[in-house]
Amino acid sequence: MLVGILETGKVIDALIPRHGEYPPMFADLLGPAGPELRFRSYATEDGEIPARPTECDAWLITGSKHGVYDDLPWIEPLKAFLRAARAAGRPIVGICFGHQILAEALGGQAVKSDKGWGVGVHDYQVTRRPGWMAGAPETIAIHAFHQDQVIAIPEDATVLAQSPFCDYAMLAYGDPEAPDAISIQPHPEFNADYTRDLLDLRAGVAIPVDLAAPARETLDRPVHQQDFARWCVSFLRAAAARRNAA
Repeated sequence: MLVGILETGKVIDALIPRHGEYPPMFADLLGPAGPELRFRSYATEDGEIPARPTECDAWLITGSKHGVYDDLPWIEPLKAFLRAARAAGRPIVGICFGHQILAEALGGQAVKSDKGWGVGVHDYQVTRRPGWMAGAPETIAIHAFHQDQVIAIPEDATVLAQSPFCDYAMLAYGDPEAPDAISIQPHPEFNADYTRDLLDLRAGVAIPVDLAAPARETLDRPVHQQDFARWCVSFLRAAAARRNAA
């Protein structure tokens, strides 16, 4: 299965020597659960929108420093592409900014939240467990690094996880048992070292210092990245099977 990674942001230059770029992070996240997956990256932040939604078997939208409300020439074309990909039966996964722009593209809304920054390991209550999330615990912990949030969801979206800080932390679109798309606000592709280094660079610049210190203290907690990876691969496989059977 070929997964197209829509790269809407880039790793800060100073962190690339140690941590690499975002597409390999996603390959490392999903590869153990889905060894059959292959990946192709598109520099969407630089205006590279795939010509056809059928170029890949599935699509993944990364995080970004940008907001979905920013006046950038690639934002609206990306929204249109996501609608076309869904219409073409290609499953979609959105992460952080990807979660937000997918909601916007399909009828929801994302804004710069008045709750401020969410950083460090956050806990989310799992509110629904469709079959592709079999075995999901009551609560999941994942690295968060965001200020924007989805504040209104499309009519056909189902909330799968939430927290007091983030009402719409994980969503499924369409039938939650056989969704067309899934998305999550935190960053399952981040590990503790990357989050720590990113936090060190951004503390006192974008992240308030008094928020950064307690966030650092959470980074050694166990997290559920591989649980999300299994769910994501299960979702992608099921979507591919439905398409092949049609």
